[in-house]
Amino acid sequence: MAKVEKAKTEAAPTPLPAKGKKINVHYLTRVEGHGNIVAEIDAGGKVSVCRWEVPEAPRFFEAMLIGRNYQDVHHITSRICGICSIGHQLSSLQATEDAFGVQISEQTLLLRKLAIHAENLQSHFLHVGYLALPDFMGAASVLPLAASHKEEVLAVVACHRTANRMSDMICGRTIHPQRMVPGGFAKLPTDDDLKNLKAMLEAIVPKAKAILDVVVDVAGNIPKFHRQTEYVALVSDAEYPLYWGEIGSSKTQRRPNQLYKDVTREYCLPQSTAKWTKGVDDSYMVGALSRFNLNHDKLSHLGKEAARKLGLKAPCHNPFMITAAQLVECFHSVEDSLRIIDILLARGIRNETPAPIKTFACKGVGAVEVPRGILFHAYEYDENGRIANADCVIPTNQNHANIQRDLDALLPTLATLSEADIELKLSMLVRAYDPCISCSTHHIDLTGDSNKLVKFIRK
Repeated sequence: MAKVEKAKTEAAPTPLPAKGKKINVHYLTRVEGHGNIVAEIDAGGKVSVCRWEVPEAPRFFEAMLIGRNYQDVHHITSRICGICSIGHQLSSLQATEDAFGVQISEQTLLLRKLAIHAENLQSHFLHVGYLALPDFMGAASVLPLAASHKEEVLAVVACHRTANRMSDMICGRTIHPQRMVPGGFAKLPTDDDLKNLKAMLEAIVPKAKAILDVVVDVAGNIPKFHRQTEYVALVSDAEYPLYWGEIGSSKTQRRPNQLYKDVTREYCLPQSTAKWTKGVDDSYMVGALSRFNLNHDKLSHLGKEAARKLGLKAPCHNPFMITAAQLVECFHSVEDSLRIIDILLARGIRNETPAPIKTFACKGVGAVEVPRGILFHAYEYDENGRIANADCVIPTNQNHANIQRDLDALLPTLATLSEADIELKLSMLVRAYDPCISCSTHHIDLTGDSNKLVKFIRK
């Protein structure tokens, strides 16, 4: 492994200029979608402005679903996100099956768990290797690392490529799955497909360990920042839940998925075209760190070993460690996928026809863990099996308020740094959440001062 050059962890204090300091990050880089960071520190070192903005044009996916047949809904909602298209489809299928009372087979359940593991690996390796690691290694992007740490970057490429291939084998293609349908699969992978997939996953374990070694080497460059908040994720007594479970919280009792609105409590702010949420307090976190905090004891052996090497212990209140939790989940997803494949191969893939659906007026809720956190889809169908009402609550819109609260707490500790260093630390914090900003912008409130909001969007 190439020697890792450690970046400076602390910048030298700089005198406050007479006019204070201003930070204006217009469209944060290395995140999906458009988000702005606006901050001001006056000449006395006091924070006067600290704002996380979401100016992304809203996309009304719920409205697009109205009147659509249940057979089409999961294909439409997978287009909400090119990164989490598998998760959106699975949550959509869950909501439809919950509404019509459809019971899926154990084989379908296992294959769907493989699908969500594939997506987790796709997204986490992308974020850890290409988007977050440059921050911890003092690089502006992954491109300089391709020269200085060629083997490690190639390991990231190989792991990400395997996750893409896994999605192809289970879902029919890398994004926007084709094979999953209400009640089952339209086309199943073969035993040979699963044998090939098993070999591919086994082959990336040493490559993932090489990535882990790099992150361990630069762990000292991860900012030491702690702020306690509420952590929300699926929980289960049986497993580290990604596909199935109840809504868990670090501050209140677990709830069935049908009560998701009691947890999310969405609201609107003029600075954001996405809705924000608040749980027990005025914000909460979803995502890999929340899942780790609530379910760490259910991790696989490799996942626990990766957490030990990274020094990640529950409860962890440092949002910069979300990236470390994502890498831990990569090891868990690989090992749990190998376990599932062994079960399927021992039984042999059986030809199954998706269960028939009889339509009637009904409601249903689906909840899965996608890379950025818990995702809810809730549908109301009419008697003809067409959508009468739909609600999608995206992980990033659940994290927006928590990002703001973290920025509020972090910025005063950075007041003596240069503007460039303050901008870097604030940007790193938001990037740690791995936000999927455009996916969260499903709503805009024009019932109040609409002119103010329209001017914000246009600026």
